[in-house]
Amino acid sequence: MTRGSNQLVVPQARAALEQMKFEVAQELGIQLPQDGYYGHMTTRDMGSIGGYITRRLIQMAEQQLSGR
Repeated sequence: MTRGSNQLVVPQARAALEQMKFEVAQELGIQLPQDGYYGHMTTRDMGSIGGYITRRLIQMAEQQLSGR
């Protein structure tokens, strides 16, 4: 169960978004906690992960719209 107020439009996408979060964190060299508690993470690190996920999702949408 999520703690935030954000709800996914397509709930089935949750696993893909979680996978993307781990991939982006690894690319940035940020260690995510194994227990799933992000309270000790810095705002800067979490913002970096979120920003890169957003960029990647926009890139995917642009490619889909352009017919690739």
